Amino acid sequence: MDAQWAVLEPLLPKGAKVGRPPIWPRRQLIDGIRFRFRTGVPWRDVPVEYGPWSRIYDLFRRWQRDGTWHRVLTRLQSQADAKGGITWDLSVDSTVCRAHQHAAGARK
Repeated sequence: MDAQWAVLEPLLPKGAKVGRPPIWPRRQLIDGIRFRFRTGVPWRDVPVEYGPWSRIYDLFRRWQRDGTWHRVLTRLQSQADAKGGITWDLSVDSTVCRAHQHAAGARK
């Protein structure tokens, strides 16, 4: 788990606020986000050990809106690709799916 965090932490945005340190460490909140997506529970059911559910959700939504999650995913994929950890396969499906004639508005 610490090895994964060592890879992830440099990719995350740095906090711009100065002053009092946050009550809930960022790693703890991100673990709460990971728990929520791993288990599929509603946000309100994330265990309190990860922090308040509203704070976890706020961090997730803020980073989703400003594109942080997309940038992190792109960087992780490029690092894995550089190490040869991703096999890029392309599949083309030539299946034709047609609607029934009545679905197209044809006369009965």
